[in-house]
Amino acid sequence: MNLVLFDLDNTLLAGDSDYEWGQFLIAKGAVDGPHYEARNKAFYEDYKAGRLDIYAFLAFALRPLATHPREQLDAWRAEYVETRVKPMIPQAARDLVNRHLNEADLVAVITATNSFVTGPIAKEFGIPHLIATEPEEIDGRFTGEVAGTPCFREGKVARLERFLEAHGTRLDCLDSSWFYSDSHNDLPLLEKVRHPVAVDPDPTLRTHAEALGWPVISLRH
Repeated sequence: MNLVLFDLDNTLLAGDSDYEWGQFLIAKGAVDGPHYEARNKAFYEDYKAGRLDIYAFLAFALRPLATHPREQLDAWRAEYVETRVKPMIPQAARDLVNRHLNEADLVAVITATNSFVTGPIAKEFGIPHLIATEPEEIDGRFTGEVAGTPCFREGKVARLERFLEAHGTRLDCLDSSWFYSDSHNDLPLLEKVRHPVAVDPDPTLRTHAEALGWPVISLRH
């Protein structure tokens, strides 16, 4: 069995879907603009610097899901995908995904961004599986809390292991495994797969990839 994993933000997308969702909510007046934007930018900088407190970020990022009706959230999300996400999809990313869809047994997006935001994005690429941070939902409404293990850093490895168990295999039993990512935050998983690929990598990941002889590619040029 062959497995192909794609990080989403700044890998398949030329941008960050979590950050852009926050900016979209600001534009819609769904959150307190100046305060929310300042915190959104601060968390994004923490992520890039490798010092993100994932639980503090999720408490911030998931709160809007609990403060608006699901129907309104769904409508906003559809508009967001059309106006913010689709322009961030390079053709080279679509081509890479399609090549692997034709060759691999399991293809998945694995992302720290929550599944409410990323579900339609994975579908836009035609990717059948999504491993993402899960927002807690009770009786059809989001609570603003996270359900289970956030899909971030070592949490990506743990979430992948559970995903593979559900498909009757383990990472060390796969014939081949690929993971494409831009971020040094994904090193715990990149170091687990047989074929790690750095995609438009941040400086830390680029240095690490070049030192170990990992492929470094760009999907933006």
